[in-house]
Amino acid sequence: MCGIVGITGNTPVNQSLYDALIVLQHRGQDAAGIMTIDKGFFRLRKANGLVCDVFQAKHMQRLQGNIGIGHVRYPTAGNSSAAESQPFYVNSPYGISLAHNGNLTNALELKNLLLDEAKRHVNTTSDSEILLNVFAYFLEKRSENKLEATEVFDAVTDLNKVIKGAYTVVSLIINKGLVAFRDPFGIRPLCLGKREVNGVIEYMVASESVALDAVGFNFERDVQPGEAIYIENDGTFHSKICAPKTELSPCIFEYVYFARPDSVIDGISVYSARVNMGYKLGEHIKEKFKDLEIDVVIPIPETSCDSALAIAQVLDKPYRQGFVKNRYVGRTFIMPGQQLRKKSVRRKLNAIQSEFNNKNVLLVDDSIVRGTTSQQIIEMAREAGAKKVYLASASPEIRYPNVYGIDMPSANELIAHDRNLDEISNLIGADGLIFQKLNDLIEAVKNESDHIENFECSVFNGNYITNDVTKDYLSYIDQLRNDDSVQQKEISINLANIELYNESN
Repeated sequence: MCGIVGITGNTPVNQSLYDALIVLQHRGQDAAGIMTIDKGFFRLRKANGLVCDVFQAKHMQRLQGNIGIGHVRYPTAGNSSAAESQPFYVNSPYGISLAHNGNLTNALELKNLLLDEAKRHVNTTSDSEILLNVFAYFLEKRSENKLEATEVFDAVTDLNKVIKGAYTVVSLIINKGLVAFRDPFGIRPLCLGKREVNGVIEYMVASESVALDAVGFNFERDVQPGEAIYIENDGTFHSKICAPKTELSPCIFEYVYFARPDSVIDGISVYSARVNMGYKLGEHIKEKFKDLEIDVVIPIPETSCDSALAIAQVLDKPYRQGFVKNRYVGRTFIMPGQQLRKKSVRRKLNAIQSEFNNKNVLLVDDSIVRGTTSQQIIEMAREAGAKKVYLASASPEIRYPNVYGIDMPSANELIAHDRNLDEISNLIGADGLIFQKLNDLIEAVKNESDHIENFECSVFNGNYITNDVTKDYLSYIDQLRNDDSVQQKEISINLANIELYNESN
């Protein structure tokens, strides 16, 4: 999962891009980048690390210009080297820069197309660089003599015909303007905002509405599935649906875990959706697990806090904050490398012993992915004195790989894959395990909107809405995952050796 932002207007955008990326940091902690255009030249700063570490005062001073894009990254396709950080750019045609959130499911096929037909070389393993070159190729074909809105939209239409998967995009074209578009299923989120500064309208697109709030833009609407937006340098705004068939099917995991609670995605309040998840799960526990002796409900901070409070209300049980979170440790789910995730859990959370001692505790989490975090947290609860530890998940069992931009590509890493409830419970060491029903999850989110018929739920039901995901493809990305795991292991070993060397000297 990544976060993207694009701003165009009549005032410098560097600070607004930085502020937007700060509030989108939860979507990616591996790398960050900003690209602006100043006097006909790209100005770029990108590197591995958090936004506050990547951009220093000297970098911000160089990022001049009234138009720019930004990106925060966590790796899915490709690896986590600095070369993979975004935005990317190509010199032809015009000079194009691009940042992308999502994952392409036919990246290998597209890479071959670029090489054989477009004679374009892709220099990284990132599917975002592939997407950039595909866009550049079609833009070059469509705009031999000029570049108007029609040519931009034709290029995006051509792109949508050959690219498969999930993608939201922000792109800069030198001396022309800003382009943004969303895939025909609207899997990944993208919204549009605007503000007036000194009588001039400025526009902004971002992964979540909270980014608009942070920099003083007013939310206008969500970018529609298959829609492209083109904002010229003079502020002229154009938009068009660039796909013959569209269907709004947003990723339901955005509401479960990824998005900030103060965001509104496709007309649905993330906070309200999570509260509804809690009420649904609470009713399920009350009906099917009424024999459980529960003394207290405790959330595993912090995405699950809203759901846990609703569960406590339904069960008429005390709600307590039993864990203190170290906010200077990143989100363990999106950290690259399993060893790094394992080390981070106990650095991230510490139990308040008085809230666990001699009590039967119902822990609430938003989801259970690999099970590593759940196992360690249950151990912490027992060490703090809990008699029994039950665990409730606000989402169903995650049994299938995700191919649309979430870091769940290998089924073998998912604790619920090919296991029943008792087996999962035994592995994580819980006295009882309760999952949300998929229908209840969908109803909890849909309750906040009447215009969304379907959600992308493949991690729960194995139904991939793009209809192009085969066993061969899943095996292919599984192999990529294994190759990356070997690389991460080698990095971990090297870091451990460095630590040992430093300790001995």
